[in-house]
Amino acid sequence: MKRLIVALTAALIWTGISSAMAETIELKLSHFLPSSHPTQKDFIEPWAAELEKRTNGKVKVTIYPAGSAFGHVAKQLDQVRAGVVDISHGLTGIPRGRLPRTLIMDLPFLVKSSEAASRTLWDLYPNYLQSEYRGLKVLALHAHNGGLIHTRDKQVKTMDDLKGLRLRTPSQAISMMLKQLGASPVGMPPTQVYENLQKGVLDGNVFPYEAIHGFKLYEVLNHHLDAKAYTTSFYFVMNERKYKSLPADVRAVIDDMSGTPLVAKFGPWWNKWDQAGIDDIKKKGSTVTTLSDADRDSWRQTLQPTIDKYLSELEKKGVKNAREIYSAAQKSVAQYE
Repeated sequence: MKRLIVALTAALIWTGISSAMAETIELKLSHFLPSSHPTQKDFIEPWAAELEKRTNGKVKVTIYPAGSAFGHVAKQLDQVRAGVVDISHGLTGIPRGRLPRTLIMDLPFLVKSSEAASRTLWDLYPNYLQSEYRGLKVLALHAHNGGLIHTRDKQVKTMDDLKGLRLRTPSQAISMMLKQLGASPVGMPPTQVYENLQKGVLDGNVFPYEAIHGFKLYEVLNHHLDAKAYTTSFYFVMNERKYKSLPADVRAVIDDMSGTPLVAKFGPWWNKWDQAGIDDIKKKGSTVTTLSDADRDSWRQTLQPTIDKYLSELEKKGVKNAREIYSAAQKSVAQYE
C-alpha cells in the first residue's frame, strides 16, 4: 500500500510537471550584436521580458546574440525563415540583395533621423515592402540616426575633401556615393575597423555616433563630419508558421507589443545610444563639423547621378517601381522631419 501511494504521488507530480511544461511555449530570438550592446539591453531583453510577463509565463524567450550558435549576422534572415529560430533581428543589407525594396531607405541624404526613417519604413511596408517578407510576420522595421563621415588625420568639410580617402563603408548605396565623390570604399566588419585605422589601412569610416562609442573608434579618430549622410535599416521578424501556431491570446499580445507602438520607440532609443558616442568625442576634444540643411541639399543634388544609377539597377533586377518607392519615402520623410 505504501509503495502504491508513493507511485501514485510520483505519477501525479510528474503529470503536473509535464502539464506545466506542455503549457510553456519556448521561443528562440536571435540577433547579431553582442549581449552588452544597447540593442539587447534596451530593446530585445525588455521586449522578451514583457512578452513573458503579459502571457503570464506561458511564453519563455531565449535570446541568442552574437557569438552564440544563432548569432551570425549573415544568417539571421535564412534561419528565421527556415524556423531554426522563431524571431530574428537583423541588418536589411546582409546578405546583399535579399531585401532591395527596403534598402531604398539607405540611399544617401534621404533622411536625417531614426524617428523619420523608422516611421517611414513602417509607412512603406503595407504597399511597397510586404512582398519581401513572405513567410515572415514583420514585428518592426527601423533605422539608425543619420550617419557621419569620420576620419583619422584629414578633416573633411566639403565633398572635395573626400578625394583619395579610404573609408570603411556600410552598404552598396554608400559605396557608390563614396566612389562618385572620389573616395575608395572598403568593405569590412565593424570589429576590424579600429585595428585598420590604427595601422593606417583606413583613413576613416562612415558610422552613426552609436558605433563610435560601441567600438571605441573615438580613440583612433580625430575628425567627424556630421553630415547625416545616410541610414542603415534593420528588421525584427518572426517565422510566420510559428506565429500562426500560437494560441490566439499569445498572438494578440505579440501584435499589441509590435508594429506602430514598437516602431515609435526606436527614435528615442537611437538618440540615447548616439549620445554615448557624442560624449566620447567631446571628452577627447575631436573636431566636429555639422552640415547645414542647405549643404545637405547641395550634396544630395551632386549625388543625384548615384541615386539614379542605384534605382536603375534595381529596376533592371525586377524592382519595377523602385522610383515610386523612393518618391513615397521622400514624401513620408518630409512629413516626419
